Amino acid sequence: MRPFQLFTAALCVALATFPVRAADDITATAPIAVEAVVAQQRPIVEEVPVTGTINPLRQALISAEVAGLIEDIHADIGDRVQKGAPLLKLDPELTSISRDAALAEVDRVRETLADSRRRLAELQRLVGDNHVAETEVESLGSEVRERSAQLQAAQVETARLGALLQRHQVKAPFSGTISLREVDLGEWVEPGTALFELVDTESLRADFQVPQRFFPRLRPQTRVRATLDTGHTLDTRVEHKIPVSRSGSRTFLLRTRITPNTQDRHTLIPGMSVSAVLQLQSDREGVAVPRDAVLRYPDGRVTVWTAAPDSTWGSTAQVQERQVTTGLGFNGLIEIKSGLEAGQRVIVRGNESLQPGQKVVLTRATKSDPGPGSR
Repeated sequence: MRPFQLFTAALCVALATFPVRAADDITATAPIAVEAVVAQQRPIVEEVPVTGTINPLRQALISAEVAGLIEDIHADIGDRVQKGAPLLKLDPELTSISRDAALAEVDRVRETLADSRRRLAELQRLVGDNHVAETEVESLGSEVRERSAQLQAAQVETARLGALLQRHQVKAPFSGTISLREVDLGEWVEPGTALFELVDTESLRADFQVPQRFFPRLRPQTRVRATLDTGHTLDTRVEHKIPVSRSGSRTFLLRTRITPNTQDRHTLIPGMSVSAVLQLQSDREGVAVPRDAVLRYPDGRVTVWTAAPDSTWGSTAQVQERQVTTGLGFNGLIEIKSGLEAGQRVIVRGNESLQPGQKVVLTRATKSDPGPGSR
C-alpha cells in the first residue's frame, strides 16, 4: 500500500474513534465539586422599581408674631438648634413701656376698687339703723362691680402686653438645622416676614410616586428596598399611601419612614434622590431558583443544570441540562414557569462549563438560596 493511502486510512480510523474517546474522557475524568440548592415552591413576588426623594417630616419658614426692629440674631445658616432655642430678638422697648403702664393701671384700679368696697361695707352697716337710703347702697354696689370689671380688663391688657413682650424673642418650634436666613441686624420686620427656614434633618421620609394600578396591592407590611445614588441601602417601611392620583402622571404618593442608623445620619440629607423596589405579594406560588442557576444563551435558550433526583449531598452524581421558561425575578431568585419541578437539585456554582452526563460532587450552597422569607 502506498504511503499516501496508509496516511489516509489512519486518519479515517482516528476520526471515527474520536467521539467515543471524547465521551469516554467526560465520564473518566475526576468529578468536580459544584454547589447546588433544592428548587422550592414559594410565594411569587412582583418587584416594582420606583424613584423618589428624601423629605423631612417638618420644614418651616419661621416668622415673627409681632412687628419690631431686629436687635440681636442668635442663629445662622447651618446651625443645629434644639426646640425652644432663641433664634432672634426684636427691640422690646416700646412694648415694655406699654406693659409697665398697664401694670400701673392695674394698681390704680385695684386701689379705687378697695376704696369702693370699704365705703360699701360702711353703708351696709348703717342700713339697719335707717341712717342711709337703700338706693345709695345699691349705687355704691354698682360702683364696686364696675371697678371690679375695670380691674379685670386692666389685668387682661397686662397679660396681653406681657405675651407680646415674650414674642419679641423668636424661638425654634422644633429641633432642626437652619437652612436659610433672610434678615439681618437693624431690619424692621412685620408679622409673617420670613426670618429663617428650619428643617428637621433627623425625622426623614422617602416619598415615591407609584403607578396607580399598584394602589390596591400595597399593604403596611409591603417590603421596600431603598437605595441612594451612593449605593447605600436604607431601612424603610410603608407609612402612608395617599389615596389621590395625579391626573397628569397617573401616580399616587407613597410615603415611607426611614429608620436611620449611625451611618445613615452622615449620608442622608433632605432633597436627595432615592430609588426603591416595591415587593408586592401575588396570589400565586411557583418554583423559584437563585439567579446564578440560570444560564442564558445568545440563541435565546434558557437552561439550568440539575443532578439526579436520588443524589445526596457530598455524593457523586451525574448532571443534566434542562431548558426552562422563566417568569418574575425577586430577592435574587427567578421564577421557573416550566421545565423544572420543586425538589430537584439545581446547580448554582460551577455550572458554566458542565457537559451532559458529567459527574460532580454536590455541595449545599447556603448563600445562594435566600429562602422563602429572606431578602
